[in-house]
Amino acid sequence: MSVSVEKLEGSKIKMTVEVSAEDFEKALAKAYNKEKGRITVPGFRKGKAPRNVIEKMYGKEVFYNEALDELVPDEYEKAYEEVDEDIMSSPEFEVVSAEAGKGVVFTATVAVRPEVTLGEYKGVEIDKIDATVTDEDVEKKIQSELDKDARFEKVERPVKDGDRVKLDFDGSVDGVPFEGGKGTNYSLTIGSGQFIPGFEDQLIGAEIGVEKDVNVTFPEDYHEESLAGKASVFKCKVNEVEEKQVPELNDDYASDKGFESVKDYKDSVRSDLEVDKLNEARDKKQDAAIAKVVENATMEIPEEIFETEQKMIIRDYQQRLSMQGLKWSDYVKFTGLTMNRMMEQVRPQAEDRIKSRLVLQAIAEKEGITVTDEDRQKEYESMAVAYQLEVDKVKEMLEAQGSKELEKDIVIKKAMEFVTDNAKEV
Repeated sequence: MSVSVEKLEGSKIKMTVEVSAEDFEKALAKAYNKEKGRITVPGFRKGKAPRNVIEKMYGKEVFYNEALDELVPDEYEKAYEEVDEDIMSSPEFEVVSAEAGKGVVFTATVAVRPEVTLGEYKGVEIDKIDATVTDEDVEKKIQSELDKDARFEKVERPVKDGDRVKLDFDGSVDGVPFEGGKGTNYSLTIGSGQFIPGFEDQLIGAEIGVEKDVNVTFPEDYHEESLAGKASVFKCKVNEVEEKQVPELNDDYASDKGFESVKDYKDSVRSDLEVDKLNEARDKKQDAAIAKVVENATMEIPEEIFETEQKMIIRDYQQRLSMQGLKWSDYVKFTGLTMNRMMEQVRPQAEDRIKSRLVLQAIAEKEGITVTDEDRQKEYESMAVAYQLEVDKVKEMLEAQGSKELEKDIVIKKAMEFVTDNAKEV
């Protein structure tokens, strides 16, 4: 593989990647083994036809698309590690040529880190942050713990806000059922906001076993266009109601938490909150200081960089939902969110992230902030604790992925500390 780079206007580059005939042949062989079971050739059992026979029958390019779909992204990742430019967007690929025996040539157009003109960044003034823990803070924290330890118990009464119900529902528009509008014994906490706005509120007062019509209107930008803006009726039946039972704060509860009395428990909560408040104050100081230096800087950022960050934020959210046991398809269906709407919602967050990162990288360069072996080791140890893995395993995984992103992350963290340490609280 060889890589050449052409600089384009607007903080973009075009990488031209040449892949050897040998590597293309390996990709074609892999594509053949993957696809041969789906191809029928007269005279051969399914999946047993030789590659040359299939290529003669269907054309020599029959496996090209499958091979390129895997080869191009893989080779781009290798090229990414070789170029010096700081790439900040997803690539836009174009296959220039592909021929067995000759290899592949493709281009990848990407946005790179734009130039940043720094303003004042050392010793910026920010509002003083109060880290005092109040009695109210302690009470709120304890109430939160009580809510966390709450249990749901089955009750025989109409639905109230905060209850968890087992629900049958069957939705229709103009009397016609629609796909995905039916559920049986679905578990729903009233007030969670899991369903379309207005749905859960109308279940309050519903009696067990008694059918109830819930009338809602799908959002105008609902992901399923045939339902967008349409009035619908859900025929619902609550099968079971569970009431949230919050434990009482007493010495028995404190004992379960490992303390001799409520007072000891409260003292411990206060102590923990004081540590949390100090950390929170540090984070707020950091956020305020970085916001200030971003405000003082100027830069022109390609739209592709923002779009890449927006998609990354959404992908991270999808993964968190999955870890909580919620399917993304269900979340989208019941909230009515579309990809366009989600992209709009996360845009401010994406802009903050990108601008902060660019400014911090510029500060790191100006201040000569570099990465040491000690910095790398600290990062490995920190991630090992976070993911409950051995340090050597974390190191092995990160080094296998390439060092470029890790180096950037560490530099940004050090620049962040530099800006925060030098900020003045007034």
